[in-house]
Amino acid sequence: MTVTLILRGKEHEVKPGMSLVHSLEKIGILPEAVLAIREGQMITEEEILKDGDVIKLVSVISGGSK
Repeated sequence: MTVTLILRGKEHEVKPGMSLVHSLEKIGILPEAVLAIREGQMITEEEILKDGDVIKLVSVISGGSK
């Protein structure tokens, strides 16, 4: 099976057993640009993804003041 990463409605499939950070790099997403949520809980970049996981990625928006 696979792990599904979802960002802005687009699904990306990766192999289980990789860390979140490695899987994000593999599909071309900067790890610092997203928050990862699995089953309603935020997970860290070091989390090892398991077979059947569905990870929702939420873009981080930041800004500054003048």
